[in-house]
Amino acid sequence: MVYEMDDFSVDVIEQSYSVPVVVDFWAQWCAPCRVLGPVLEKLAKENKGRWVLVKVDVDKHPQIAARYGVTSIPNVKLFVNGRVVDEFVGALPEEAVIQWLKRALPSRYSGMVEKAERMLLENENRFEDARKILEEVVGAEPENERAIILLAKACLFSDPAKAFELVGGIEKDPSGIVEVVGVFKRLFEYLRNPGLLPEDPVKDIYLRAVASLFSQDFEKALNGFIEVMGKNRYYDDDGARKACIAIFRLLGEDHEVTQNYRRVFSRVLYS
Repeated sequence: MVYEMDDFSVDVIEQSYSVPVVVDFWAQWCAPCRVLGPVLEKLAKENKGRWVLVKVDVDKHPQIAARYGVTSIPNVKLFVNGRVVDEFVGALPEEAVIQWLKRALPSRYSGMVEKAERMLLENENRFEDARKILEEVVGAEPENERAIILLAKACLFSDPAKAFELVGGIEKDPSGIVEVVGVFKRLFEYLRNPGLLPEDPVKDIYLRAVASLFSQDFEKALNGFIEVMGKNRYYDDDGARKACIAIFRLLGEDHEVTQNYRRVFSRVLYS
C-alpha cells in the first residue's frame, strides 16, 4: 500500500510495529525523485501488504527530514519497530530496489527462526524440534540465510551430509556456524574412513573423541581432543584444537560445557 504522510508518528512510527514501513523522502522539484517514486509505488502494490510505502514531501515537512538526517533526496528509509533499520540515497533502478528490499526487510518468519535458535542454544537435545521449524521456514523462504545456517546447525548430528550441503553457498556468516560445519565435515569423513588419518599413538584417542562428538557426548569429546592436544599438538593439522573451538561455537559461550572446558583447553593450548 502507498500513503501520503499525514501524521508521521502514526503513519510511520506506530505502523512500523505491525508492518515494515518504507519511507520515501522526496520533493516535486527533484527529477530523480520522479524517477524513483513510481518504482517504489509499483513494488509496494505488488508486495500485497508485506510492507507499506509512506511518501514524505521534504518541502512540506522539513522538520521531519532534518530529524532523520535527510540532506539529499530521494532518500529511502526502512522503519521497523519504530526505528530506521536500513536506507539508501538516490534513484536506484527497479532491480536494485528489489535486491535492497530482499536484504533489508525482516523475514515474516523471524519469530519462528528466533524460537528455533533459542532451542539450539538452550538444549542440544532439541535439535530435531528446531530442525522441523527451520525446514518449514527455508521451504517458504529459500533465500533466508539465517534460517539456512541454523538449519545446518540443527542437522549436524541427524543428517551431517545435509548440513554440509546447506552451507555450500553461504559466503558471510558472522555467527561462525559455517566454519563449524566445515570442521564437522572433515571429522565426519574420519568416522567413515579412519584410514584418512595418519598413524600416531594418539590416533585412537582422536577417533574416539570424534565418535563421541557425533554421539553428542560433548564432554567426552572435549576430554579426548584436549588429551590429543597435550600429547601431539599438531596431529591432523591441529585438528584437536579446531574441534574444540568448533564445539564451543556450536554450544555457545554461555553453555555449561563451554564454560567448564574453556579453562582446561586454554591451559593445555598455552602450556
